[in-house]
Amino acid sequence: MFELVDNAPQNAVIKVVGIGGGGGNAVKHMMTSDVDGVEFICANTDSQALTNIEGATVLQLGSSITKGLGAGANPDIGRQAALEDRDRISEALQGADMVFITAGMGGGTGTGAAPVVAEIAKDLGILTVAVVTRPFSFEGKKRSLIADEGMKELQQHVDSLITIPNEKLVAVLGKAATLLEAFKTANDVLLGAVQGIADLIIRPGMINVDFADVRTVMSEMGMAMMGTGSARGENRAREAAESAIRSPLLDDINLQGARGILVNITAGLDLSLGEFSEVGDTVEEFASDNATVVVGTVIDP
Repeated sequence: MFELVDNAPQNAVIKVVGIGGGGGNAVKHMMTSDVDGVEFICANTDSQALTNIEGATVLQLGSSITKGLGAGANPDIGRQAALEDRDRISEALQGADMVFITAGMGGGTGTGAAPVVAEIAKDLGILTVAVVTRPFSFEGKKRSLIADEGMKELQQHVDSLITIPNEKLVAVLGKAATLLEAFKTANDVLLGAVQGIADLIIRPGMINVDFADVRTVMSEMGMAMMGTGSARGENRAREAAESAIRSPLLDDINLQGARGILVNITAGLDLSLGEFSEVGDTVEEFASDNATVVVGTVIDP
């Protein structure tokens, strides 16, 4: 099914929750990138990591368990800490239509607390999407196993789960890239996902997508992938669509089996009907016949 949506922009409330050190850094990165229409929450067991954060709701988790010292790479402590502050988490999420949860898997707080936060969000009827990183292989087998367990648990409580294997960053950026560049690239994936969806709902375009369409495409979908592509010049529409579909950073997920696809076309006022169709056609080539494809435009002059 191919669906074009034309509605007035909605005021859906989108919240982004960064959990643990990795998640907190991802949220800070977004806050410096001027994302419109999104509220931020940073949650951590480590009180020091929550100092000097302006413009976000701050939640210190499990202070009676960790005494503000972090979860010591133990997901059980992260989980207990989140359960201890279940009511405060619920209060912070209240009123959201959609929640993005971001965390680095493999540590204590992110791995243990993210599934608890996701479960609370789902219980509140909120569309819940997690964007998480998997550890580098040099971080060891134990951390990798902890990450896998955490992701299995998390997947049970989210509508869609996007994973970024840090190992892929090495292949994409090359071994000469700095650690700072690698983490920025991973953070940009979260930024792209949130910005792409928030813009579709909030910013006016020639074809607007309302929140109900986003929910249709993303609820109860399991593993998800997100790709962005940009191009200019004569074949820009096809080139941008193809590079988004072949996004190398994401876990190997084949679009062929996709049940729902959400497309954001951001362009200037010169976007032609032919280019619009070309993006749709390119996506359709890769999608399964019974996929729901929702396409919206964002005009960025």
